Amino acid sequence: MPSTASGILLFAHGARDPNWARPFEAAAEALRARAHAQGDAALAGRIRLAFLEFMSPDLPSAGRELAEAGCDQVTVVPLFLGAGGHVRKDLPRLMDELASAHPGVQWRLSPAVGETALLIQALADSAWALAQPDAPAA
Repeated sequence: MPSTASGILLFAHGARDPNWARPFEAAAEALRARAHAQGDAALAGRIRLAFLEFMSPDLPSAGRELAEAGCDQVTVVPLFLGAGGHVRKDLPRLMDELASAHPGVQWRLSPAVGETALLIQALADSAWALAQPDAPAA
């Protein structure tokens, strides 16, 4: 059975303010650390963060990097709180472009992270903690 090389492509909106990207960059680093901790240094090297607009790399560029790194399976994870127009309309078109440009790679689109029970609970927990009288000021 041939071995597979999986990759993960995190996809965020992007903004003109470079500080906006910090939480997404931290998430990518935490994901790489998790892969390392689970003994998968190869996967850690095949995790990319891409943006829809204003920032780079864009999705086609990051996808090309993963294809050139030998990935034959890539999961695209939208780092969006909900599946609005970008996730429902723009992203499927971009996924089709990736598939056309790199036919040897299986591209899989996951649900937006904001629609997972795990993140919904984390949002509620964060809101609860921030609403407490002794919560630190921003």
